This record gives sequence, structure tokens and C-alpha cells, in this order.
Amino acid sequence: MKVQDVKKQVTQAKADGACMDVQMGMSVDSLICDFNIHLKYTLAKDEYTATNQDRFQALALAVRDRLIERWINTQQTYHHRNVKRVYYLSLEFLVGRAMGNNVISLLMEDTCRDAMNKLGLDWDVLRDEEVDAALGNGGLGRLAACFLDSMATLKLPAIGYGLRYDYGMFRQRVENGYQVEEPDNWLRLGNPWEIPHPEYSYRVRFDGRAEQQRLNGGSRWRWEDTNLVIGMPFDTPIVGFGSYNVNTLRLWSAKAAEEFDFHDFSRGSYVEAVEDKVMAENLTKVLYPDDSVSAGRELRLRQQYFFVSCSIQDIVRRFKNDNDDWTAFPDKVAIQLNDTHPALAVPELMRILMDDEQLDWDEAWDITVNATGYTNHTLLPEALEKWPVHMFERILPRHLQIIYEINSRFLRQVATRHPGDNERLARMSLIEEYPDKHVRMAYLSVVGSHSTNGVAALHTKLLQEGVMRDFGDTFPERFNNKTNGVTPRRWLLKANPGLSQLITDTIGDSWITDLDQLRGLEKHAGKPAFRKKVREVKRANKAALADYIEREVGVTVSPDSLFDVQIKRLHEYKRQLLLCLYIITLFNRIKDTPELDVVPRTFIFGAKAAPGYSMAKLIIKLIHQIGGVINWDPQIGDKMKVVFLPDYRVSLAEKIFPAADLSEQISTAGMEASGTGNMKFAMNGALTIGTLDGANIEIKQEVGEDNIFIFGLTAQQVEASRGSYDPMSVYHSDHEIRRAIDLIKDDFFSLTEPGIFRPLVSALLEGGDYYMLLADLRSYIETQANVDALYRDPETWTEKAILNIARTGMFSSDRTIAEYARDIWRADPVDIDLPQTPAQPAKSAKVAAIKR
Repeated sequence: MKVQDVKKQVTQAKADGACMDVQMGMSVDSLICDFNIHLKYTLAKDEYTATNQDRFQALALAVRDRLIERWINTQQTYHHRNVKRVYYLSLEFLVGRAMGNNVISLLMEDTCRDAMNKLGLDWDVLRDEEVDAALGNGGLGRLAACFLDSMATLKLPAIGYGLRYDYGMFRQRVENGYQVEEPDNWLRLGNPWEIPHPEYSYRVRFDGRAEQQRLNGGSRWRWEDTNLVIGMPFDTPIVGFGSYNVNTLRLWSAKAAEEFDFHDFSRGSYVEAVEDKVMAENLTKVLYPDDSVSAGRELRLRQQYFFVSCSIQDIVRRFKNDNDDWTAFPDKVAIQLNDTHPALAVPELMRILMDDEQLDWDEAWDITVNATGYTNHTLLPEALEKWPVHMFERILPRHLQIIYEINSRFLRQVATRHPGDNERLARMSLIEEYPDKHVRMAYLSVVGSHSTNGVAALHTKLLQEGVMRDFGDTFPERFNNKTNGVTPRRWLLKANPGLSQLITDTIGDSWITDLDQLRGLEKHAGKPAFRKKVREVKRANKAALADYIEREVGVTVSPDSLFDVQIKRLHEYKRQLLLCLYIITLFNRIKDTPELDVVPRTFIFGAKAAPGYSMAKLIIKLIHQIGGVINWDPQIGDKMKVVFLPDYRVSLAEKIFPAADLSEQISTAGMEASGTGNMKFAMNGALTIGTLDGANIEIKQEVGEDNIFIFGLTAQQVEASRGSYDPMSVYHSDHEIRRAIDLIKDDFFSLTEPGIFRPLVSALLEGGDYYMLLADLRSYIETQANVDALYRDPETWTEKAILNIARTGMFSSDRTIAEYARDIWRADPVDIDLPQTPAQPAKSAKVAAIKR
């Protein structure tokens, strides 16, 4: 179709009633109209000069047009009804690609496909032109993205607040087996989904000093001689599935208060002229600046405060637009802190209420506590953020004053309840005194909020009875559990269209917004014909992934092999090294007995290691070295393949989850807060092998102990073993385990780089094996033998896979968000009405009936 025919086409479409509104119509013709208009008038391209990236941008803008009316109407409805809103503060939002998700939620995927076909274009090819938004690192950010999807689908008035990173985490490249970090310039081609709003920019202050001034017989604190940075928002629409509700993800970008020093430039100091601009914009350059150096740590603190200050100022502005009674603030505002990164929201809200709005301490504190909730995501002491007091005092002097006052009043309450218990006071103080003074951000989050929740039953129990035991005793009513969940729209409907269609054909489409409906599959698990269809879908997904593997890393794998998958952030407690030790053990067995009958396996890894985490990066190197030996050993042949897929990200995960047979969830018991990958695997029909850690426990309860492979120590056993466990005794007493470790120690996998893996071996043996790999390895090997035996029976394996799918209803983020809304936020859904255009497709009653 030629671009010059656009005007004629639009006129004809309107006359036919098929395109009442080019930018709102949901028909094929109206979408084509809008696509062509954007291609020509927004991008200045025609059919001869347009690239696939141009066509993707034009289509994305056309799809966005169909969100705009709903988006504006949603926000106006929230405003006019003065509803309570949820403000979700997260330093990460790993949203991935937006096109497919938005189109699915708008119920117009077939329309897009047909429209592009009519233009001679491939919808799938254009969709793959989109780059992943580099706004997160792992589970924390992906959870936040799932929560945004569920809040919109459940019609909850909500805004997500985060940072618009220029480069995100990093793009991972592998060179000679080593991770190499490269800037992920995800914005280089523009982001068609975002809309900048400079009119809602805010001034954020740093440094300076706090001064007390007398005012009308009282006193007021002022923050003087500060350095300013401007926070400018970029808004992205978050559409609810099958509804007219469109919420907002607001991301802040740092700008200099003065772009340019004309005086410096005029006298030839060109670098100095833009120095302030460069320093200011560094705040949103990257996610998690390397904190192994002092400058990186300071940048992190500044980054976190910048994010929090912009967000809290925006929340206060929204409240004041519709309200003039500050006591109503907790009735209209629910602020949720996603981990400790936004913990500065507590003193920042206090500062604004007292210094700007002239409230007294008690009123401001009551408002702050009752409006704020905190989600804890880790039990690892090193991950509970602490900031040096001397740094805090220099960068945020007024906030440190407020924190000291919070701490003083809080410790007075503790002392009153526990007279003479100075050790308790030291344990619970918001200020760690020794060896150096630090502000404990997790403690600040607990004291400054009305709710502290864990993200899995075990995690919450260990949080309240372990690392936060004193606070659990002091505030038992504040602690609660909200087991994580994942959105079935992204992780089943979009990622696995073959399985989704089979499910819909079998039980209808209501599962999309009510995942408990998957229980209807249970009665089909015993039917050979249905099991056959499930296997056909799985094999097709495996074949697609096998093609990807060959294209990306040059390794040929068989779709008929067992796809054994571990994809997650690289950390020692997640124990990718444990799977490596099993692979080496299996390798030794085959080398000893070449005719050994084993189920062929493809071991698939995907993970990024933090740039400063040397041990994690060394494990990536080991995985590659093991693969380099095994994949080209003719004696091993197709019995084993080891693959590491670089640059693990959301769009890659969408290829892997549907293809997996076995899900590796093998963290040290008591260390994984929840995990969400385990839920995505089960939802897509993979069986889990795992420890009783995080949400594995709830998955076992839901799917049944006969449909999951559990091994290893429990969290209680791990804790009881501290101090008495001797990994050397395991090494000396178990010949197979010793052989596996010795192959690493003796440089079998590193002949040309001798000694590189000594730190890994030393941590296992001389270092005490803190993460209990050798303690669990024999149990793990034996459990893997059970996996091998079951996979030989495809009918039974498939039946168990179907039961896993059918019993994952609990792990929908819709359920999680409904619990947050009921128990913590006390927020109600709001229906948004929008007149249908004549071409608007009717929604089925099942799709419209969103579970609350």
C-alpha cells in the first residue's frame, strides 16, 4: 500500500464506518491508516526509505494512540472521584518489550497481524525490532513489572515510580568465557511508549547545611546552600488486560539546574562550562553504580534520594490537588517501598510535612507511618542496605537530623518496654555504632511504616523470627506475608502462545484473569490425547529455542533431549556451581562407562553477574570451560550439552521458560526470599528440582510432593549445621564428589589458564563452604537420578507437567496484588468507562470479569 494513498484511504474508511477515529479505531483498516500516517508524518519515511525499525516505531505509535484516550480518561476519573491511589516505589522495573504485551491487553493481536499482513509486513518480525527496556537487573524489577500489570488489570488506581536509566544495568558479552560488560544504550533509537512531562519537573537538593530559624514564636528548619538537580518525568502507559484502565509508570530523568555556564564557556573553559550538567545527569546514567569504590557508593546514595525526592514531591502535589486536610493523607495515599532502595521516602515525607507544610512532628509521623508500607526482599545481611553516617551528613544533612530524631523517639519506646536492656537498644538502633557509624535502612523502613511484608511464607517467618526478630517482637501486628506472583499475561499468554491456545481450547479463556481456573486442566491430565498435545507444544517450543541456541552460540542441541535450565541472577547462594558439579559428575560417569544409558540432556544457563562480583564472574567462566570440554567430546556426543546464553533479559526469558523441561531452583535453604522464575517454569509445564527454600515450599504444597523433586537440607538444618559442618569430610569420604572437585582444582577445565578456579575450590574446601554445596551435593545427585528415571516415561512426565500447570493459580500476581490491596493498601478498584467505537471488538463476559 502506497503512502500517498493515505488521505484517500482515511476518507474511505470513515465513510465505511470502519475508521470513525483513525487514532481510536480497533479495526484493521483504522490501524493501517494510523500506521501510515505515523510512518509519513511522524517519522518522515515512505515505503522506499522505511526500515523495519521505522515500521516498528510507526506501529508502536499507532498502538499507543489507542491507549491515549483510555489513559487520559483513567487519570481524569481518578482525579474527579478523588480515589485512594497506590504509589509503588521501585528502583527497578524490568518491563521488557512493551509491544506484544500492550497489544494482547488491548485484545488486538489478530488485528495487528492482519493489518501488517495486508501491508505485506510480518507482525512477528516488527515486534522483534523492539529492544528490552533496560530498567532492571533481576527478580526485583521483574516482580515490579508484574505488579504494575496486575494493578492495571485489577483496576486499582496506581502509579509506579522509578528512574529512567540511560544505560540500565549492562549488556553482557562473553569473551573467552569471561563476562564483559558493555553499555546497554537501549534509548539510542528512541522509546515510542514514553511521553515526557517537563511541566511536572521537580527540584532536588543535595549537600549544604541545615539551619534552625525562629518563626512566630516557634522554630523551623531550613536546608541552605544546597546544590540543585532537576528531576524530569517520562510517563509510560500500563494497560489493564481487557479493561479501559490505563495506569502510569513515571520514570525520573536527572537534568542540570543550569544546562550550561556561559561565563566559563566565554573564557574558553569548555569542559567546566558543562561540568554541572554532566555531574547531574550521572544520577540516572546507570542502574546500581559499582559500589566497590567510594565514588560509586556516594552516587548510589544520591541516586536513591533523587528518585525518592521526585516521587514524594509528586505524590504530595497530587494529594494537594484534591485535598486540603492532611489527616486524610493515609486515606488517599498508599506508598509501597519495594525493598530498602526507596527507604529515604520516610525522612523525605517527614521533611516536606514539617519544613514545607508546617505540620508538627507527631502529626507528620502519624501520617508517614500510616501511609507507608515496606516489602523486604532479602535475608542476606550484606544486602540490607547501610549508609555511612559521614556520607549521609554531607549529602543529606537535614535527613540525618530527622533520622536521629526518629531513632531517639523509637529507642525511648523500646527502653520503656525493656528497661536496662542496652544490648537490645544497640541491636534495634537505626544507627549502627560499630565499627563505623552507619544508617540501617531496613530498620528505618520497618519503624517508618505500618506494614512490613515478606514475599514467601518461609521468608516471612525467617524475617520475623530471625534477622528482624526484635522488631517482630515490638511490632507483631506490622509483619505479614505476601507470597510473590507473576502475571500470566506476560509469562503464559504472550510467552507461550501454543500452550495458551491449547488451554483456552480446553477450558475457555477465563484463566487469563483468574488463574485458578487452570484447575480445570486436572481432569484432562489423565487423557492420552491431551497429553500428546501438550508434548507437541513443548517440543515446538524446544525446537524454536534449539534454533536460537545454534544461531547465538553455535552449539547444536536436540529438542528431544531433556532441557535442564537454570536462569537467574548469578550469586553464590543461588548455587549455579552446584549444577556445575553435577554436570562434571555425570561427565565422569560417561567417561568411565561410555555405554552408560542416560537420558540425553541439554543444560542451559543464563545469568548476569554484578560487575564487581568476582566469584560470580568466575562461575560464568567455569560454565563456559565445562561446555568447551563437554560439547566437543566425541565420547560424550549428544548425551550432554552445556550452553550459556549471554545477555539474559526478559525477551530471552520468554523463549526459555516455555521450552524448559526441568527447572533448577537449588538455592541454599533459607537464603532465597521467594523467587519468581520457579513460578514461571511451573506455569509453562516444567517440573521443579529444588530445595525447600523461598516459594519452592508453596509450589510443593500446591502441585503436590509427587510432582516436584525436592532435595537437600532445610533452612533449619542449614542453620543448625553452622559451626559444625566440615566440607573436607564430604570431600574425603565421597569419591565421586572428590573427583568432580579435583577436575576443577587440577585445571582439567583450564589447561591454558592454570589456577584460575582456585578461589572456587578454596571457598568449597578451606573456606568452609558457606553455601552448603557439598552438604547437598550427594542428595542432589540422587534426586537427579530420579529425574532421569521419570523422563524415560513420557506419559507420566507429561501428566505431572500438566498438574504443575493446573495448580499454579496461587502464583498469579493478581492474587498477590489483591492481597496487598486488601490487607496493606486498603485500596479499591475503579471501573473506567469508555464509549465503544463501532469497530470496537466486543469482549467476552469471561474476559471482562476481572478477578478482584
